Amino acid sequence: MRINNKNKSSIFCVLFLLVALASFSQQDAQFTQYMYNPVNFNPAYAGSREVLSVFGMHRTQWVGLDGAPSTSTVSGHSPINNSDLGIGVSFVNDRIGPSDENTISADISYSVPTSDRYKLAFGLKLTANLLNVDFTKLTQQPGDSQLEYNIDNRFSPNIGAGIFWYSDRSYIGLSVPNFLETKHFDGAKNSASTEKMHYYLIGGYVFDLTPNIKFKPSVLVKAVQQAPLQADFSANFLFSEKLTLGAAYRWSAAFSAMVGFQITDRLLVGYSYDAENTKLANYNSGSHEIFLRFELFKNYDKIISPRFF
Repeated sequence: MRINNKNKSSIFCVLFLLVALASFSQQDAQFTQYMYNPVNFNPAYAGSREVLSVFGMHRTQWVGLDGAPSTSTVSGHSPINNSDLGIGVSFVNDRIGPSDENTISADISYSVPTSDRYKLAFGLKLTANLLNVDFTKLTQQPGDSQLEYNIDNRFSPNIGAGIFWYSDRSYIGLSVPNFLETKHFDGAKNSASTEKMHYYLIGGYVFDLTPNIKFKPSVLVKAVQQAPLQADFSANFLFSEKLTLGAAYRWSAAFSAMVGFQITDRLLVGYSYDAENTKLANYNSGSHEIFLRFELFKNYDKIISPRFF
């Protein structure tokens, strides 16, 4: 396929997309502010906040690069009254170049106390995924007939699981959101892309530096076969239970700045900016991420000292 040489960004983008779509494994969508919504990748988190928690986030990645990823997610989870069960549901839309992927998941968790402070939760995730790829959206020249009608729609179910050990001060979790490996673009299309199992390890701790300042370091490690190990290291400071300021580093990929504000006891808003430290920095002006979290609770005491995760 020949590509019009309009500018360096479009050339780089198309080459990047072709490599990504033809590769043997794919990475799940990534988020800088992962610590606020682990239920996306760990079903055992469902219900752990002990309130009905509704979360929405939008991420625009690599701004200025044609066809760059754009991801939106909405989720909700809650404990079930008078039980050790939690339930959740989430929706993720992930777009990159000619591909548009929609994923809806249902989560259920069961927790048991392991001490006066800690609980251990086990979670199960059921997922339905619809991937649509329209290669006609790529820039092409007359004569590229093989791409004119090359539109791929694939539906695939999946199942995942996770564990989450936590207190009001610390947490650690391990999960595999999708056990089934799904292959796309095979057969007559002469290319293949297989979604491999992703392993997520997350952990964090809350330190009281002063009566009005809390410090929470956290880490997320994501591993998938035939792809580089990805690690996110984050450090957030919470001031007077209202203002959060933080920074993060994605190993060999990006530096990030984060800010959040507890507008009311029920409503939290947050924003992050990523600056690339790879060659991609020459083709984009960074990535933006914004989220809202709204929570409903019956017992006011539960929100007097809001959880930092």
